[in-house]
Amino acid sequence: MTSRATRRPTVLALALTVAALCAQLLAAPAAPAAPAPVRPVVATGQGRLAGRPHDGAEEFLGIPYAAPPVGNRRFRPPQPPARWSGARDAVQQAPACTQFSPFGLRDPQDTSEDCLYLDVYRPRHTRPGDRLPVLFWMHGGAYSQGTGTQFGGRTMADLTHTIVVSINYRLGQLGYLAVPELTRDNALGSGSYGLMDQLAALDWTRDNIRAFGGDPADVTIWGQSAGSASVCAMLASPRAAGLFSKAILQSGPCTLIPAPGAGRRADEDRAYAAGAGCPDAATRASCLRRLSPAQLVAAAGTRPTQGPAFGDGLLPVQPSEAISSGTWNRVPVVIGSTRSESRFFVALTQPHLTAQEYTDQITTTYDPAAPQVLARYPLSAYPSPYEAMSALLTDSTFACQTYVTARSLAAQVPTYVYEFDDPDSPTLYGAQVPGLDMANGHSADLAYLHDFTMADRPLTPAQQAFGDRMKLRWGAFARTGSPDVPGGTRWPTAGSPHTVLVLSPQDTRTSTAFAAEHQCGFWAGLPAPDSVPRS
Repeated sequence: MTSRATRRPTVLALALTVAALCAQLLAAPAAPAAPAPVRPVVATGQGRLAGRPHDGAEEFLGIPYAAPPVGNRRFRPPQPPARWSGARDAVQQAPACTQFSPFGLRDPQDTSEDCLYLDVYRPRHTRPGDRLPVLFWMHGGAYSQGTGTQFGGRTMADLTHTIVVSINYRLGQLGYLAVPELTRDNALGSGSYGLMDQLAALDWTRDNIRAFGGDPADVTIWGQSAGSASVCAMLASPRAAGLFSKAILQSGPCTLIPAPGAGRRADEDRAYAAGAGCPDAATRASCLRRLSPAQLVAAAGTRPTQGPAFGDGLLPVQPSEAISSGTWNRVPVVIGSTRSESRFFVALTQPHLTAQEYTDQITTTYDPAAPQVLARYPLSAYPSPYEAMSALLTDSTFACQTYVTARSLAAQVPTYVYEFDDPDSPTLYGAQVPGLDMANGHSADLAYLHDFTMADRPLTPAQQAFGDRMKLRWGAFARTGSPDVPGGTRWPTAGSPHTVLVLSPQDTRTSTAFAAEHQCGFWAGLPAPDSVPRS
């Protein structure tokens, strides 16, 4: 048996050994830190940009595509951006443009009149000379709110191997004010400064996208709601000829939000200027340029922004008329809508609509055809007046106007029509209108195509996978002019009979029943509603 005395040296030796090992470990040099990721750098016409890798993509944020439209440059066409020396840090997004009617699409906290910037996303390790197709995104927001910075393009770029460009443009009366005292300051005689901004961003893309690995000859313009209506204006504007090769219109058919005539618009904008404190024609231009952005917003009040006007050098005719007459920039088109677009608008404006209010509104709007409309959309056929009004407005505006625009396009160019249908989609305003089913409402498709989270909840894994399949179709269209993808349901052109691809997480399929389901034959014989949803 070993004594305590004989054990003591062994324990001491073990302790000394452990201490020596600890000392060696403490004295050992630290493991080398992981190298910082290499920042991508590109050389544009204004100077070099240093972006950053992010997930599977590289992003270049806050790039000026025009000079700040402030001071004496307010209410004038955008001017070229200044050059810079060295490598400009391009890792922070620019402010949103001044908001004239913010209503909750994650309302941007950082806003400024100095806002003519864009973001570029590309797959990692893309280099000049790769000549990837370009998706050029224009956000919606009724021409009065929103920002391109809310719509990240990293996943789209990485998954589809495309370049994504997302832009800001001037909004509200800063973007669309057509009083003669201002419009005579530019050669086009136009007050559509927001449209001019979009064109300037397209010019910048044409001149610089090759440095990012994009193909300036393969640009797809792409927008939703008022952004889609902006695509319509691009299709009709001679100034936009040659700047793009394809177009995607989401929830904004060219007959839905008609541009006002320049003459009527000038009268309305004179009244706005007078309300802002600038009634005198002789000093109106300088007066409007002296007002603060807050004063301009306050003067707008609840006055809706009309967007681009037609009848000037920038937009000679109404976009829908240009398309129907064949005098437009002909390119292949994807066009579509969500299954229940107007749930969004009814939930925002009258979520507690009563049966009597429903009947009264139909009578006021459609008299003397109100009995026909009420017979087509009887309250007894719907769970609530909210659902009845949503169905009626979805059919009469978005669905059937998409049908009208698509048929006009399909007679001239390859046209692919879709309907987004996810009955469990998250919504922009779900938390604000509890108890209402807003699935498939206006803007429900945004989260499936952008790095963007809806107000009430993120997408489920199954919805994310469905969104990836949608992205692949948009990317295929940008690359080839056809949205077909290997292994996916074939997407035929609209043709005759009118064929639509129903995009659904459960069962993507083709359908020839779209016009019948939305009662477009009935609506074709009735006047449009007095007020049109705008977003």
